[in-house]
Amino acid sequence: MNALAKTSLPRTSPESQGLSSQAVLDFLDDAARKGLELHSFMLVRNGCVIAEGWWNPYQLHLRHSLYSLSKSFTATAIGMAVEENLLNLTDRVVDFFPDKRPSSLDARWQALTVEHLLTMTTGHREDTLERVLGAPDGDWIKAFFACPLELEPGTTFVYNTPATYMLSAILQRAAGEKLIDYLRPRLFEPLGIADPVWLECPQGINTGGFGLSITTEDIAKFGLLFLNKGMWNGVRLISADWINRASSKQVSNFVADPTSDWQQGYGYQMWMCRHRAYRGDGAFGQFCVVMPEQNAVVAITAGVPTMQPVLDCIWDNILPHFGETLPENPGLHSRLQDRLSRLSLPILPGEWNAGDAAKIDGQRYILEPNELGLTWVEFAADRGEIQLTLGEKGKAVTLKAGFGRYAASQTEEEGLCQACAAWEDESTLVVLARFVETPFSRTAVMRFIGDELTLEIKQNCSFGPAEHPPVKGRRARRD
Repeated sequence: MNALAKTSLPRTSPESQGLSSQAVLDFLDDAARKGLELHSFMLVRNGCVIAEGWWNPYQLHLRHSLYSLSKSFTATAIGMAVEENLLNLTDRVVDFFPDKRPSSLDARWQALTVEHLLTMTTGHREDTLERVLGAPDGDWIKAFFACPLELEPGTTFVYNTPATYMLSAILQRAAGEKLIDYLRPRLFEPLGIADPVWLECPQGINTGGFGLSITTEDIAKFGLLFLNKGMWNGVRLISADWINRASSKQVSNFVADPTSDWQQGYGYQMWMCRHRAYRGDGAFGQFCVVMPEQNAVVAITAGVPTMQPVLDCIWDNILPHFGETLPENPGLHSRLQDRLSRLSLPILPGEWNAGDAAKIDGQRYILEPNELGLTWVEFAADRGEIQLTLGEKGKAVTLKAGFGRYAASQTEEEGLCQACAAWEDESTLVVLARFVETPFSRTAVMRFIGDELTLEIKQNCSFGPAEHPPVKGRRARRD
């Protein structure tokens, strides 16, 4: 069966919903001109998908990690739990964890409520993520309570991912099941979101503030639920009142730049946008943008280091051009469909060279100590592919790379990898690995001189450095 036939949203032309196909072509041109690495794009208006595309090797059926876009789903679960009287926004955070909180907590901790977590106004001066993730005993709740509150809760917006984790932990305590299991019959199954995946902390609690992986259409469905004020196929999944509160400014986060879409205010784990829109978003370009006045939703996954240009492409090329139904334009629409079907990210233009491959086939190189934690790399060549196996943090990770094409590998931590390779010259091998269920791709340049290897790795986007110092290695002696 065609994968598209399994999806639930109807498809139609942009013109039938009041947007010229040219507006979408202009969006694609603008994103390409700006060098934005988009992985997928879906535009919905009046409940219909009017444009969609995946940049090869990213695909319609693949889940993509949402990073902080996960937060909007966590907040929605809290709204559902409030409506089921499992908890209240005014409930104190400390009361959910008598076994986790310190014996003595000051007045600020005693005042911290569920709503403060939702609005990122906990009273911390900075994000506590590193301290919480780094808890030596793996107890993130205790680590959160160990972070002092320097400010009065409710007074100051500070983006704080562990605040959302605490919402997940509270939901699990109140509902008696994990966040993902709570949402399955209430949100995921009604929306047709199949097989969502959500990371867990060492204590078995869904991470809440990140870690959810679903498809692009799943993101669009979530945005459409908000656009429809909590209704889905004639059934109310969550109240219009909660949707209105979650998607309205609850706290100011203005700092210095009124043109930034990150300084328009914050709701319940939702960002306010310019142009009276709002969104959930995640690091490196994961977006669910809701435009109520245009009755439209945009879902995007990406791997970009800076996110504002992606929104600017929407505001400049799509949002201003919505109108009433337009006459069909078969020629223009065909051009758009052709363009969307051929979207692709750059692939290395490599050709298989058996002679060059033979030089490294079966060779292992021992690497000098490095910040990447790589200890060795081994090569195998077979049937037009190079196979790399890397020793990393006590594990072996194997990737296959094709020449002039992608080769697939499954990795434990980052899921499916599609990789390609090329010989830059007789002693330089380049491998591009796209981890297509995440925002990340990595390019490795390997130079072989005699018994020595120099390895350089750079990444398209990263929380840390995108490029690393060269790693030196020496060929291991054969016994």
